[in-house]
Amino acid sequence: MLPRVETDEEWDAVVPDETVMRPGAEDLCSRLGLAGLPLTRFPDGSQPVYAVGGEHVLKLFPAAAAEDGEAEGRVLSHLQGRLPVPTPRVHDAGAYENGWRYVLMSRLGGENLAGAWERIPRADRERIVAEIGEALAVLHAVDPTPLADVLGPGDWGAFVDRQSAGAVERQRGHELPAAWLEQIPGFLASVPLPRAPRLSLLHTEVMQQHFLVDPDGWRLTGLFDFEPAMIGDRAYDFVGVGVFVTRGDPQLMARLVKSYGTPLDPAELLAYTLLHVYSNLPWYLRESGAPADGRLRSLAESWFGTA
Repeated sequence: MLPRVETDEEWDAVVPDETVMRPGAEDLCSRLGLAGLPLTRFPDGSQPVYAVGGEHVLKLFPAAAAEDGEAEGRVLSHLQGRLPVPTPRVHDAGAYENGWRYVLMSRLGGENLAGAWERIPRADRERIVAEIGEALAVLHAVDPTPLADVLGPGDWGAFVDRQSAGAVERQRGHELPAAWLEQIPGFLASVPLPRAPRLSLLHTEVMQQHFLVDPDGWRLTGLFDFEPAMIGDRAYDFVGVGVFVTRGDPQLMARLVKSYGTPLDPAELLAYTLLHVYSNLPWYLRESGAPADGRLRSLAESWFGTA
């Protein structure tokens, strides 16, 4: 039912088009024994994702992202019941047709944290970030070895080298002003990142957008979207924390890090921010602001400091 999607052009033509996607999703639901249930596509996310009735979520991955589909299914199955925050339970996962893969999972309850954040009282925000810190500590303690065949990057030192070599051009492509660009090589050279860290299972996109909360008491009710998971240095997971969770608030970062249980070097976290596979510093600056002196060292303290 769904055409093969391998190029960016095919992706743009097929994935957003519900006249193409919906019949395929309906057909797959029928094959999975869920025929006739209401099917509602979620508006956000890079992959097509549907609520199936009130209890299931169907996530689809075209051939161009088939490895992500296999990774998400495997990671969610590996994590089931291990974290202090609920993660989706995998009911089924596998190949569909024309290179497409799917993950059928349970639907988590709650409201998206990003949408709710402005309504959450300060004391509850502090408790929520502490819960996130606890969840990350448990996640990073999970043995990632059984997932090594589906998660990269493999050689962490080689990954750091590759990302460092392309750091300036990556940000230039996002139109980062020259005053910031010219600081990047010297800043990265001044921060000794570990080449062979203790390997941890990483979510890689720890953002408010990927957590759910219960408005009745403001408790975390879910963490989702593990398709970009990796195995590597646990500090890498704090890029999204500083930019999209605590958002430059040192008191919230201090609460989160205390709950996490391990101190973190702000300069190291900013270095990983520049090396992240989805790094977009202009976007991050719009989200979380910049220090008045326009220096990367000051930016590290502004986003990741706890003083």
